[in-house]
Amino acid sequence: MQQHKPQLLRGLNARHIRFIALGSAIGTGLFYGSAAAIQIAGPAVLLAYLIGGAAVFIVMRALGEMAVRDPVSGSFSSYAWRYLGPLAGFITGWTYTFEMIIVCLADVTAFGIYMGLWYPDVPRWIWVMSIICFIGAMNLCHVRIFGEMEFWLSLIKVAAIIAMIIAGAGIIFLGFGHHFPATGLQNLWVNGGFMPSGWTGVIASLGIVMFAFGGIEIIGITAAEAKNPEKVIPRAINTIPLRIVLFYVCTLLVLMAIFPWNQIGQQGSPFVLIFSGLGIPAAANILNIIVISATISAINSDIFGAGRMMYGLSKEGMAPRSFQRIAGNGVPWMTVLVMGAALLAAVVLNYIMPEKVFVLIASLAAFATLWVWLMILLSHFAMRRGLTSQARAQIAFPVPFWPLAPLLTLLFLGLVIVVLGAVQETRMALIAGVAWLGLLTLVWYAWVRKSARQPAIGQEMS
Repeated sequence: MQQHKPQLLRGLNARHIRFIALGSAIGTGLFYGSAAAIQIAGPAVLLAYLIGGAAVFIVMRALGEMAVRDPVSGSFSSYAWRYLGPLAGFITGWTYTFEMIIVCLADVTAFGIYMGLWYPDVPRWIWVMSIICFIGAMNLCHVRIFGEMEFWLSLIKVAAIIAMIIAGAGIIFLGFGHHFPATGLQNLWVNGGFMPSGWTGVIASLGIVMFAFGGIEIIGITAAEAKNPEKVIPRAINTIPLRIVLFYVCTLLVLMAIFPWNQIGQQGSPFVLIFSGLGIPAAANILNIIVISATISAINSDIFGAGRMMYGLSKEGMAPRSFQRIAGNGVPWMTVLVMGAALLAAVVLNYIMPEKVFVLIASLAAFATLWVWLMILLSHFAMRRGLTSQARAQIAFPVPFWPLAPLLTLLFLGLVIVVLGAVQETRMALIAGVAWLGLLTLVWYAWVRKSARQPAIGQEMS
């Protein structure tokens, strides 16, 4: 009797994929980090989220076009390998993995901080160790179990955001609650106007804004394990504009209508203040449960994404061959163990220096995210260039407004990278990001190039 080699299983449906993307893209950055963007741009930060969201949608449509045409485990790294060359695929794959590790390190640290609200006497590193073990165990389960867990964790934070928007609307239009300063939509244009820092402030906020969207590209990685990817991937991607308007624009619109924009973030989390103002005494505990769910959800998605990326890199000869080991339930268990081991660095750091962990994490992750998105667009351009006119006409999920929209998006992402270098707070992250690309290039030529699989002319991936 012939034995079949274990392989990735298609156990994710449309519901799973939508919420996996939400889990990775909506994290503590929305709950706490949005205040920094508001302080830079004022109410005009809404324009930054709308413009950035439009760019993200075009990037995801480009990724979706390639993923529907050829759903593979390495996703955008494999597309870069195929259409731009092995070096581009190597750098893109490991830069995405680097991004996920950085974000996970931040998130597991955040989990320890959040648990400290309830258990201040327990050392933070113990919570960090326990969440790494728990999430690692979940990622070793069948992909369908992972998808279900991610669905429910993401549902908690989605419900919390919707509840906040409804509560905020009640405060603004019906006068619910108490102790809110000068509540009303007029807050969007008083206190210095809608655009107090001009377009300069809007542009300066783009680095933070684009970081908030980071992780949404995991939709492409799920394609190899999706049921009917030609149907569920387009559906998940086409809901992105609605999600951006609802979860980012509406949320910040409500916040800035309730609180003067120049006071947001000065008195703790606006989410806590809203629920406290409604007379809910357990507001801090409720928010803690929500952000803990959001953090676990983000860690869960990021370990999944990085693990599947390393599996794809291994198939192309750009990572150790052991990364291709798959358990009988279809899970690449070796990559999950590698991610768990990498995250143990967070345990050490939280033991040695619990108050000084990761100064540049957000901006470093923003650079890595922008690089991955640039490679997605460039891979898409190269793929289109290699198609015949007949093949282009048969594309099942084409990018809208080709080629103008992808070209403008490419220029926009280049602008955001320039902004990272122009703003003093993020300049070091750009320098570190460029150094990372240089290090990967050196590793490629010194050790990896000879073992990497070369794409053949006219070859399709499998």
